[in-house]
Amino acid sequence: MAVLDEKSHTRKPIHTPYDGSSKPFAIGLSPLDPDRWIEPDDDLGIYLAEKNRLAGIDRNLVFRAELGTEDAQRECLDLLLAHLAERHGATHFRAGSHVELGAHRVDVADGTLPPLYRAGLLVQDDLLILRRRETGWHLVAAHVSFPSSWALDDKIGRPMEEIHAPVPGFQAGTRNASLINRIFDNLQASQPVERWNWSINRTDDLYLPKSKSGPADPVAPAFEPLKSFVRIERQTLRCLPLSGDIVFTIRIYSDPIKAVLAHPNSAELASKFADQLEALNDDQVLYKGLIDKKNAFVGLLRGASAQENVALTEI
Repeated sequence: MAVLDEKSHTRKPIHTPYDGSSKPFAIGLSPLDPDRWIEPDDDLGIYLAEKNRLAGIDRNLVFRAELGTEDAQRECLDLLLAHLAERHGATHFRAGSHVELGAHRVDVADGTLPPLYRAGLLVQDDLLILRRRETGWHLVAAHVSFPSSWALDDKIGRPMEEIHAPVPGFQAGTRNASLINRIFDNLQASQPVERWNWSINRTDDLYLPKSKSGPADPVAPAFEPLKSFVRIERQTLRCLPLSGDIVFTIRIYSDPIKAVLAHPNSAELASKFADQLEALNDDQVLYKGLIDKKNAFVGLLRGASAQENVALTEI
């Protein structure tokens, strides 16, 4: 079910990591200004409505937490509330124990709801808590309404090596798997970091739990690249100073490819995007679910880049 409106689809893309600034299948962490931790925008109400709709179907779809994580959950909620009060008072108005967010109202002191669940109702981001154990960093609590081809039930409680097992180059024993543990071990509370990911989808649905890996669906309609959507994940990692756990946030942006091609810098974007797609190996293409999409999408991007370059030379 598509939830983003026409206004969201016609504006210029906010983030374009497919422009060559972020390499696919790389850890790619960079320092993040703490003031930019959360980025609410005009779609805040749409995302929150979808979070509430999904939780109304079954809260276990979107929230899971292990026993013993309550203090870390509360620490995350407190850190988030302080950040929103300092940086986003215009969108998040605090009145006593309630936070007003347009048509939405959250009682952040409601003890009948887990702290991380309350926190997730305040932002467009999904919120996950990672904890260090002898076997590595484990996912111990999460409010995830907008997964990108994975299900929370399959990940909760598992170490990062198992969570990343389907990702080419990130399986247990790989250099990337070792680096992730080392980076997480050394993450400082004063210096959060961010990274980017992207995928190509037939839909702009925010809730996409089904895996895209494997052969194409034989009954699915033919892929039409000009009607596709580029799904961006903005991921941040922030160490909680008291517990030492890590808050991992995932914010989803979904842009129609038409909006990408209408970007003022569309020729360069299209060319760099095509370069990234063509550089993917077979395993990476399979993981991103591009078996039936890659060639058609690259053709669209190369054509758009060529037409734009011709138009520029004729001016």
